[in-house]
Amino acid sequence: MNGFFHFLRALGPGRLAAMGSVAAGLVGFFAFLILRLTAPQMTLLFTDLDIRDSNAIVRDLESSNIPYELRADGSTILVPKEEVLRLRMRLAEDGLPVGGSMGYELFDKSNALGTTSFVQNINHLRALEGELARTIRTLDRVSAVRVHLVLPERKLFSRQENEPSASIVLKTRGELDSTNIRAIQNLAASAVAGLKPSRVSIVDEAGRLLASGRGDDANMALASSFEERRAGIEKRLHDEVMTIVTSVVGDGRARVNVVAELDYNRVTQTSDTFDPEGRVVRSTQTREEKSASSDGKGNPGVSAGNELPGADAAASEGVSKEQAGATEETVNYEISRTTKTETIEAGRLRRLSVAVVVDGTYATDSSGNVSYAPRPQEQIDQIAALVRTAVGYDASRGDQIEIANLRFADVARPDQIAEDEGFLSLTKEDYFYIAELAVLLIVTALVLLFVIRPLVRRIVAPESGGALIAAPAGAAPAGEQAKAQIAGPGGAPAALPKPDGGSASEMIDVAQFTGKIHASSVQKVGDLVKNNPEEAVAIVRQWLGDAA
Repeated sequence: MNGFFHFLRALGPGRLAAMGSVAAGLVGFFAFLILRLTAPQMTLLFTDLDIRDSNAIVRDLESSNIPYELRADGSTILVPKEEVLRLRMRLAEDGLPVGGSMGYELFDKSNALGTTSFVQNINHLRALEGELARTIRTLDRVSAVRVHLVLPERKLFSRQENEPSASIVLKTRGELDSTNIRAIQNLAASAVAGLKPSRVSIVDEAGRLLASGRGDDANMALASSFEERRAGIEKRLHDEVMTIVTSVVGDGRARVNVVAELDYNRVTQTSDTFDPEGRVVRSTQTREEKSASSDGKGNPGVSAGNELPGADAAASEGVSKEQAGATEETVNYEISRTTKTETIEAGRLRRLSVAVVVDGTYATDSSGNVSYAPRPQEQIDQIAALVRTAVGYDASRGDQIEIANLRFADVARPDQIAEDEGFLSLTKEDYFYIAELAVLLIVTALVLLFVIRPLVRRIVAPESGGALIAAPAGAAPAGEQAKAQIAGPGGAPAALPKPDGGSASEMIDVAQFTGKIHASSVQKVGDLVKNNPEEAVAIVRQWLGDAA
């Protein structure tokens, strides 16, 4: 302990203060590192929050003693990663976040006894707008929404009835296609009595009109339906062809492109067909004529006798008679007739084009070199036949199918794909956390090397102003005393004392301290000369002038 206290007294108060400051800085720095490394990893709880939702969520987190961070002016809240799922479920149970709009909970705390019908109608309109906004905000690409409804009141003794309308302002994540826009229109129209989808106007946050709401979007809707039909046909055929081809050549070794051309003309055809072999009797007319004549040769007596009753038939002998008859028959036939009216709606498939590119085969030799080989033509022909069957190839329609065997630019092997998927399984937050740890380690190493190490060396190094052990007044320097003790009479070296005497070890310690002091002084002088060369030259010149 005496040696330790002697060492502290030898350092002096300045060095002790410097050592205390360095120690305090090290403790603070490493405490910061420990706290930062042991702090929970924060992840996103909610984003794009309304200020009222943020206030309610923060009060809930504070009451539960859960750490949190606020960013983006309070619209983004971060919580510990292991607590995020549980917090989302608990906040959803409490109805948070509400999205800055009020729904039917407006009627939960209202006193209906003293509320007028006007206020009730306004609250009902607000509640309906809030519920619609919440429902629309659940869509994937919609981040915020405002809904305004116009529900006209029907006037008494008025035959004209005004139709309700709606205006919707959307803040989206990316672009909305026509399908999403029509879905929002139909959603709003189904939730409001008497509202038509064509009466719903939609605007995005950039002020672009997505749906006019004037009822003149029928043609646009028809055109978009045709485009959706074409896209649906292409996607269905693409998936079918890709499934067949990849089952033969393998995953990732085929590319398929399908282009379908549709006929947008609506055609109505009427045709009459007559079958001469299919005759049917429609009507039959028969006409029969008979005539008779006799010759009496000019004997009136005979004729009168014949008219008398009881006249003998023989009396009429010698008289000639003539009879004539004619029959006419008319038959009307009905020829078989077929009338066919055919209406071909717009949107039928006019022409189909399919392009398929397949990769070749790869082989690895014993040295690890990969060689490429094209597929045989027989296999390409079989793939082409399968593709024709899958898409319903029709040569009379002008369909085209092309199968090409080309080498792909970069094809990852299945083992590489598995390794990449395992490496890329980290999330963006994990990458940021790893980068933060790496930066902290680098900063720590730099502080230790370039700040702490020079300070410690500077403190431990002896002072250049004088010896650590003060010599008594009038006494010779410590080095000369050591030399005098070591040297004998006449300058001859004397024998060293025995080790058990203790004086030799003290002399060696004194000599070591003296040597360090001299070396430090020489180093200081050298540094002064190196840093101030002009002053050093002037001093040397002055010494030379004084000596002269």
